[in-house]
Amino acid sequence: MKYLHTAIRVRDLDTALAYYCGTLGFREVVRFQGHRRPCTIVFVAQPGDEGAQLELVWYHDPAERERLAGVSHLGYEVDDIYATCRQLLDRGATLQLPPSDGFMAFLRSPDGVQFELLQKGGPRPREEPWASMPDTGDW
Repeated sequence: MKYLHTAIRVRDLDTALAYYCGTLGFREVVRFQGHRRPCTIVFVAQPGDEGAQLELVWYHDPAERERLAGVSHLGYEVDDIYATCRQLLDRGATLQLPPSDGFMAFLRSPDGVQFELLQKGGPRPREEPWASMPDTGDW
């Protein structure tokens, strides 16, 4: 697995960007709209260190923002999302979000730390049993 980012759910995107970019000197790398929940996602990084990014997530729903504020997850890129998830399941991990889309999966450590796994190079074709495996928790 290759480390990609740490995600932080923010209560106010403008305030967060003023802090991370204005105060700490990060630069915005990319911004887009979330595809599973209505949110705005902004990746920031220190100039010259774009390989270690922070993912700032701002939920459009005020109740979601309040409920989910704080550190969200650590993101890792994997060569084969299905093989990686199979190995993790065989070792006793529980997938909170299986890779039903061939691209993204979530699991949680015993201490509550969430890990996001992302397929290197983009989504793979959907496969069973992953495509119909249910979510098992909040991610």
